[in-house]
Amino acid sequence: MTGSVDGSGKRSGVTAEVVLRARRAVVDGAEVAVAVSVAGGRIVAIDPYDAEVPGARMVELADDEVLLPGLVDAHVHVNEPGRTDWEGFASATRAAAAGGVTTIIDMPLNSIPPTVNVAALEEKRAVARDQAYVDVGFWGGAVPGNLPDLRPLHEAGVFGFKCFLLHSGVDEFPHLSAAELREALAETATFDGLVIVHAEDEQTIESAPQPHGQGYAGFLGSRPKEAEERAIAEVIDATRETGGRAHILHLSDADAIPLIAKAQAEGLRLSVETCPHYLTLDAEEIPDGATQFKCCPPIREHDNQDRLWAGLEDGVIRTVVSDHSPCTEDLKRFDSGDFGEAWGGIAGLQLGLPAVWTEARERGHSLVDVVRWMGEGPADQVGLTDRGRIAVGATADLVVFAPDESFTVDVASLRHKNPVSAYAGRTLTGAVRQTWLHGTPVDIEADPRGRLLTRGQQ
Repeated sequence: MTGSVDGSGKRSGVTAEVVLRARRAVVDGAEVAVAVSVAGGRIVAIDPYDAEVPGARMVELADDEVLLPGLVDAHVHVNEPGRTDWEGFASATRAAAAGGVTTIIDMPLNSIPPTVNVAALEEKRAVARDQAYVDVGFWGGAVPGNLPDLRPLHEAGVFGFKCFLLHSGVDEFPHLSAAELREALAETATFDGLVIVHAEDEQTIESAPQPHGQGYAGFLGSRPKEAEERAIAEVIDATRETGGRAHILHLSDADAIPLIAKAQAEGLRLSVETCPHYLTLDAEEIPDGATQFKCCPPIREHDNQDRLWAGLEDGVIRTVVSDHSPCTEDLKRFDSGDFGEAWGGIAGLQLGLPAVWTEARERGHSLVDVVRWMGEGPADQVGLTDRGRIAVGATADLVVFAPDESFTVDVASLRHKNPVSAYAGRTLTGAVRQTWLHGTPVDIEADPRGRLLTRGQQ
């Protein structure tokens, strides 16, 4: 039998083990009715919804459910080893699976040791190997003095190199100067590596008023937009001079979008991401002392948020990732509510999909858009082009999503380690009812089946 979503035929010739029938599925940039055949952990056929597939087990989605590809989150701080009381591979990957994320790429900090050489990478892999409920890859780090380690890390399979242009928040992961950034980009250009940059300018932030007290406005004033713009301009200049590849992390300042768009139009190899909290939370609504909202760069005003959405619509911003950066409750300083003292970071891995979908649908976007930003886009950025899409040959990582089901966020029900969330008490629309990894539903109470990934793996 042949067949496809348009009746013309999309089959691999492999006998299906299981078929998922969905009246709505995001395939090839459209919502269509399909029967998705799976064998050996991969999608082997996409047929019309009512196609007969003899011998396969049938799974029928409900009328209110949509079949999505598993999402790819390329910005997750797991923190293990070293700060496992903040988060760990078991808790983080359970949260990912509960949120429809089937692949995460772990940041090189805030673990101890940070992933700045091959020995540290192997230590992290050893810890993660038997704990992952979804697939896990790893970023390396670019710090002062480790230029000779970049190529070995690349050859060992990291997906690229994270660096900061100001203090990272932890002393064991120091930041690069402008000259060191150029050196890192020049070195990685020799093997087509990717440098991903926390782009805030150190001098601008040192010159700004220092944050203190419970008022969010004071904290926002301590991380001015100009800090992002000046740092991004530095990255653009360095990319132009070296021919390297660079990616701007967690963009919060919409005023920087024209700079990035111009660089992209020039042909520079520059990409940029933003995060659910910048797209869904407003500075004007953050109460005094609510340090669960503190992150760097900060959540900005509603007008700024509107223009971030415009950057997504225009295609300048191509990916939306969580920047999941949790910590223990005490580090958020809920006792004082002092934004200057609290740790900065949003724990949002499990809630990214419903948070973005809640806002996206209000703005007239479709699930096709959300999948492009949170599945296909991040997968392509890190070179995992068999993920983040429903296609013949792709990994059978799938999500059963109820786009009209609403729920109120209860931190006690979240799967990340510490019960802190900027989304606590918010009503979100869109529920993940089931997540499939390698063609089998994920059971977060059973043994983990996630795999460790290396760059270039298919």
